[in-house]
Amino acid sequence: MTGTVIFDPLIPWAMLLVVGMIAVAGVVLALWRGLSGWALRGLAALVIIAALSGPVYQIEDRAPLTDIVLMFEDESASQTLSDRAEQTAMAADDLAAEIEARDNTELRRIRVGDGEGDEGTQIMAALNEALAEEPRARIAGILVVSDGIVHDVDQAPDLPAPMHLLQTGRESDWDRRLIVRNAPAFAIIGESVTLTLRVEDSGAAPAGATSAPLEISVDGGEPEQFSIPIGRDVELPVTLPHGGRNVIQFSVPQAEGELTDRNNTALIQMNGVRDRLRVLLVSGEPHPGGRTWRNLLKSDSSVDLVHFTILRPPEKQDGVPVDELSLIAFPTRELFLEKINDFDLIIFDRYKRRGILPAIYLDNVTSYINEGGAVLIAAGPDFAGADSIFRSPLAPILPAQPTARVIEERYVPMVSDLGHRHPVTTNLGESEDWGAWLRQIDVKHRSGDVLMTGVEDRPLLVLNRVGEGRVAMLASDHAWLWSRGFEGGGPQLELLRRLAHWMMKEPELEEEALWAEANGQSMRIIRQTLGTEVGPVTVTLPNGETLEITFKEVSPGRFEAQFYGPEIGLYRLQEGDHMAVIGLGPAAPKEFERTIATGDVLEPVLAGLRGGVIQLEDGLPSIRTARAGRPAAGRGWIGLTPRNAYETRDVTQAGLLPPWLVLLLAGGFLLGGWLREGRR
Repeated sequence: MTGTVIFDPLIPWAMLLVVGMIAVAGVVLALWRGLSGWALRGLAALVIIAALSGPVYQIEDRAPLTDIVLMFEDESASQTLSDRAEQTAMAADDLAAEIEARDNTELRRIRVGDGEGDEGTQIMAALNEALAEEPRARIAGILVVSDGIVHDVDQAPDLPAPMHLLQTGRESDWDRRLIVRNAPAFAIIGESVTLTLRVEDSGAAPAGATSAPLEISVDGGEPEQFSIPIGRDVELPVTLPHGGRNVIQFSVPQAEGELTDRNNTALIQMNGVRDRLRVLLVSGEPHPGGRTWRNLLKSDSSVDLVHFTILRPPEKQDGVPVDELSLIAFPTRELFLEKINDFDLIIFDRYKRRGILPAIYLDNVTSYINEGGAVLIAAGPDFAGADSIFRSPLAPILPAQPTARVIEERYVPMVSDLGHRHPVTTNLGESEDWGAWLRQIDVKHRSGDVLMTGVEDRPLLVLNRVGEGRVAMLASDHAWLWSRGFEGGGPQLELLRRLAHWMMKEPELEEEALWAEANGQSMRIIRQTLGTEVGPVTVTLPNGETLEITFKEVSPGRFEAQFYGPEIGLYRLQEGDHMAVIGLGPAAPKEFERTIATGDVLEPVLAGLRGGVIQLEDGLPSIRTARAGRPAAGRGWIGLTPRNAYETRDVTQAGLLPPWLVLLLAGGFLLGGWLREGRR
């Protein structure tokens, strides 16, 4: 029970002040005039002013509340190193028993794990949540049992009580870490890109180590070994072997005695892109489709186009003197013998044998294909004649043979059943909405895949792999009708773009492929195939465990599966003969960027209310009572600040000047003053 006097004025304090000033002025005036009753009149005014101020005697029935101690137990990944988890558990249990044995004290134990994704240890976020749930006026102390590696110190709140760090770890701990300073997301195929690596030792590292072995592997292949210095940046040139995603893994073997090898690996995923696409377009004669090819290829700034058009065939006899011809001799020998391997794609557009390109040149084109080159044949009526390019050294690599028939009739190109499963022709749209073509060269299918058909289901677009290279044949020279919008046109630009990219071996257009797309810790595994069924995919986890996952067909030729990776690191995928690798998250998570226990991170937060850092390796501290504003930690002890909080159960108020008493006193004093002045 406690009692206090409070005031509840009947009029505003400002008005009460004015009334008081008027009363004082009246008393001073009475004194100046020599009135003998001035003191009694002043007492009457004082009684009235006191009554107007509303004095009340308040009695509170209070119940004391317990002090609350918050204890955060760090269970993040870095706490699994060495014996930190055991240190944390033992210290937390012993401190809990000691705190709960104290009078008028409650304990809140809060466990803090890893943040979502790769956020690291979020102790300050947990502290903010706890302070939002508990009355700040009852918080007597905050204990953090951790290695001190906290990643959200910038979110530290204003502390209501001293905070102490009970630091796990040992003075003898040391660790080695591999750091990739810079890693671009893209690189040009065949050109070197420089990565900056660094190997750092921290903590009580053994003396004498000046270099460390480094292993580098691409797409999970056999690693190459190097030796790099410790504590210095090393510039490493890397050349991507193929287009699309390249997964490069750098790793340093675990040294004896270091805390962990989780930060000894760096996983880099870089996309290989082509700098320039070099195309040689050979046109047998000028025609509307030739301009379509030229416009298509020149519309892309990344394409270097060399266009060879035969404007004046050798058999042409028009009597024009040779010295009056303005045509420049084309460097056929240089292009087809010396520099043919510089081209990524060669297109023969309505080309026929005229003696301009000797057989040895075309034989060199065949070798170019077998060694990894790409050739596209856009056939016209010339392909069906006696001078057809089929009757040349190119014949063995062509996927279709002409029947010498040219079909001149209207038809709408159709995607074949196989074409609906092939990434070059899938999802091109509805063929019912496409415009018609008016000519098709009748060919007999020899090899490869027929993706589109024309008149009476005859082959129209045929793709084939030859050696290391690729060959495509379009048995019509009327694709340009789509670009002109004839009868509504069609997806000519998209079809030819996909066709060119398939011939450039772009990964997303491979008809038989396995790859995965990562989103955080989840991956979507994709299997592209021309078949109707696929087997389960075998997933090898970073720790070596294997799992089998069944695919589900989501569209013709495309099968997908979803998988959540329980660990951060490199995953290997295999389905039949197809293999792929993918990295989930950073190879070295934020929890393992710094592994040596330290109090430096939390020191600015602890210093605000004079908290301290206690090494658990030196023993468990004792708990003392520390007054607010005094040091809250010392050698071997930590302090809790009593808050003396209470709960008010009941409040009783009684007026000190009831109205009758005010009237009696004020009237009595005024009457006494009047009588005294009347006698004089």
